[in-house]
Amino acid sequence: MRTRQTEPMTTNERPATFDFVIIGAGPGGEAVAHKARELGAAVAVIDRRWFGGSCPHIGCLPSKALLHGAAEHRANPTRYEWPRASAHRDFMINRAAGAPEPDDTSHVRSLERAGAVVYRGEARIVGRGRVAVAHDGARHELSGSNVVVAAGSVSRRIQIPGIEGIDVWTNEQATLTRELPRSLLILGGGPTGCELAQVYARFGVPVTIVQSGPRLAPTDHPRNSEVVRATLEADGVVVHTGVRAVAARAGAGGDGAHVIDLDDGSTAEGHAVLAAVGREVPLDDIGLEHYGLDTSGRTPPYPRDGRLRIADGLYAVGDAAGPELHTHQAWYQGELAARSALGESVAPDYRALPRATYTDPEAAFVGVTVEAARESGMDAFELVANFAKSDRGYGIEAKLGHITIVVDRISRELVGAAVACPDASAAIHECVLAIQAHVKVDVLANTIHAFPSTSRIFNGLFADALREVDAPNKVRSG
Repeated sequence: MRTRQTEPMTTNERPATFDFVIIGAGPGGEAVAHKARELGAAVAVIDRRWFGGSCPHIGCLPSKALLHGAAEHRANPTRYEWPRASAHRDFMINRAAGAPEPDDTSHVRSLERAGAVVYRGEARIVGRGRVAVAHDGARHELSGSNVVVAAGSVSRRIQIPGIEGIDVWTNEQATLTRELPRSLLILGGGPTGCELAQVYARFGVPVTIVQSGPRLAPTDHPRNSEVVRATLEADGVVVHTGVRAVAARAGAGGDGAHVIDLDDGSTAEGHAVLAAVGREVPLDDIGLEHYGLDTSGRTPPYPRDGRLRIADGLYAVGDAAGPELHTHQAWYQGELAARSALGESVAPDYRALPRATYTDPEAAFVGVTVEAARESGMDAFELVANFAKSDRGYGIEAKLGHITIVVDRISRELVGAAVACPDASAAIHECVLAIQAHVKVDVLANTIHAFPSTSRIFNGLFADALREVDAPNKVRSG
């Protein structure tokens, strides 16, 4: 494995003045760097740990590799056991046998091939257009016409009495471990918690999820949440919703398991405890006050509404920008920030921002629910198809799932869609494109869809939607 470098990977001849100085080399920072270099700008990129960010090392890629292994194990337990799944995960994240950490060399080399100057160290804004990089007792100061904050996020810590006595996992430990825990308690039922619950449950680990809100996958479509819960429970996961952790007792449970006390008087146990209760964007010590931003609060000192330019010459992309936390959102924003800073008149559009949870079956959602559409003033209606009763569903012996669309009668456009079925993350993208491009249901209903694909189910719903918007003198309801 490559020895981790703590000094700037540059030569003394390289200039310290750039068009872009990028703090953070996750997907957002990489996207800024590559697009800016493509447009001829001089770029410096700084990160203190993994170039490429969390996604390829402790997030998206290792979790999907483990989900694949769990599905293979479920289909053939003797052929695809945990050691094989763990080895495949290590291959995906470029971690050598026996090595503790992934190797980010490929990301560094990609940036250097593009012509970016790459620094590994702690970055802090020390003035407008000035960023200091500290490493190994040394300090370098860079200047940039544009400074981009792409610092990513960290797992939110659980703050309850007694938790300090437990070595709580984050997604890092949960995706990198080479040993299965005897049991696992997951605090938080978002995509991370749900996906990892299925991984460990399918490998025979007793798993419990505690979710403070009324449903799993709380930012997803409610029907998707129902499918995800039913799927996990079918895999043996014990799900508690509407309860909150209030205290922890290390090793106080059966066979030395940790105990978490819940606010309804019940308890939950696990030999390993995973905190998946959300993410925080640590920007309090990055120097944003030099741009007149107040960093005294716990949240970013600017609206996390997805806008990228937060001050003159200062941009935020990825988790630091919001409105959500997705790798694909970060890359999209990074390219837009580079183009905007170099004079193009572009702005982000999040109407068609897709979300996906990669459980088996998958769940995906884009746009708005029918309730949100109506609240915004649309004359919207919703149509739903039962995936299990479709030709595709019958063919694969599906037990659950749905396809849902939301259409605005006035504009005749699709404004939302949700899917829960084996290929949901792929099927949703027809709807992503339709929303992004303002495609009318007239076109969608008359587009040929392969039979018996999931998209063919959409085709039937689009045809029904066309009849709905064309219905003369129809009495409007809701």
